[in-house]
Amino acid sequence: MRILFLNPPFMPRFSREQRSPAVTKSGTLYYPMWLCYAAGYLEDLGHDVRLIDAPAIPLDLAGVLDRLDGFVPELLVLDTSTPSLLNDIAVAEELKKRWSKLFVVGVGPHVSALPAETLELAKGALDAVCLGEYELTVAELARQLAAGEVLDGTQGLAFRKADGTICTGQPRPLLDDLDTLPFVSRSYRKFLNYKDYFYSHSLHPIVTILSARGCPNRCIYCVYPQVFSGRLYRPRRAEKVVEEMLYIQQEFTDAREIMFEDDTFAIDQTRAIEICDLMRKKGVKIAWSANARVDTKLETLRAMKKAGCRLLCVGVESGEQSILDGIKKGTTVEMIRRFFADAHRAGIKVHGCFMVGNPGETEATMALTLRMALELNPDTAQFFPIMPYPGTDLYNWAHEHGYLKVSDWSSWLNDEGGHNTLVDRPELSSRALVAFCDLARRKFYLRPGYIAKKLGQVLTGKAEAGRLLKSFGTFRRYLFKSGKEKKAGNG
Repeated sequence: MRILFLNPPFMPRFSREQRSPAVTKSGTLYYPMWLCYAAGYLEDLGHDVRLIDAPAIPLDLAGVLDRLDGFVPELLVLDTSTPSLLNDIAVAEELKKRWSKLFVVGVGPHVSALPAETLELAKGALDAVCLGEYELTVAELARQLAAGEVLDGTQGLAFRKADGTICTGQPRPLLDDLDTLPFVSRSYRKFLNYKDYFYSHSLHPIVTILSARGCPNRCIYCVYPQVFSGRLYRPRRAEKVVEEMLYIQQEFTDAREIMFEDDTFAIDQTRAIEICDLMRKKGVKIAWSANARVDTKLETLRAMKKAGCRLLCVGVESGEQSILDGIKKGTTVEMIRRFFADAHRAGIKVHGCFMVGNPGETEATMALTLRMALELNPDTAQFFPIMPYPGTDLYNWAHEHGYLKVSDWSSWLNDEGGHNTLVDRPELSSRALVAFCDLARRKFYLRPGYIAKKLGQVLTGKAEAGRLLKSFGTFRRYLFKSGKEKKAGNG
């Protein structure tokens, strides 16, 4: 079957697959990783596959059609997100007008959380949506369509029947053997220009992969574990992880860093050390980074550093213990301080993520968080108002209390494509959250000592210089703006 995997046209460099989709201040652009995993898997099954990431290039719909060069898909796997959903449906509608027999299936966290509502909203532009991880579901769907079978009760699929009614199938069991999937980096190499993708805290060019899926932690705001990849932790074998790193090292010859996009790389710290030991044994030379939690032990951090770990992206969130408890973070202020001290001792840089507006937040607790950020002094930091996405406990809290001020899904973005702050409480308005984040950003980045440290990195390290200059090029207009916006936004 001819299958097109499409990250559809929207705003240029719209980062659809990141945990909070937007056009970012720093220029960060995520790989369409989940699309690439599925494309590689379907190609291995013998299907004729194309994949296009329109926002990365960027392309409009006419540009996408030119890229296809006569390829007429029978099945379209369409990536979606909360803020781009109306646009994504419109793209599907236009392509169905062009190819009347095209079957369109939407994928991503939003449609996983609201499958029936999405299909009603699409009014026939989407024939189906996948629930959660979708490699196996799309494979079964393609088989059924090729065989002319009537869709009925397909696991992991919600679809519109011939009579117009919507059938929401049962969730598909999560894939437990991730080593049956091809390397996602193989799909990157075939379908993408990897130099289009950029993480502001990482060296460029960067290649992102997974060493595991699923996160057992209970944070109320994190969308992927709650509605897409689940809470069941499913690791790849250490040998396969290192084998893919060696593949990247060989095939992406000028790549400077690998990023593990696992929700948390060292959930199993014994396994993390095993992977690190194997990296050294097998000759992995490329630098790497990962998402981490503040419960990572010094022993693990030292093993990671020896294996080439350059930076860890860590969700601090708040400097107030009651806020951490309220969002079910499972960490303490003491753990946070100890982790930063241990990371410094191990020689690993930290990108600190600080989030405001959670249940129980006040102006006093936000000020406490800023003081902690300045005290911890990570290599880079982001200050972020909460963004509640459908299917999360945070969304349910905001919705039930009447704090979510929206008209449609496009409200999740401001006019520039940045995050629009939607939670508006009587005691803490959305504008107050944005104003605080603007203030915190300036206080953090415009310190004389911090500026001197960054200038030192520019002067002494070519790789760090390229990253810093590229990030600053897009970030500076947000850093120095007055904070007065027509529409409350942050991103």
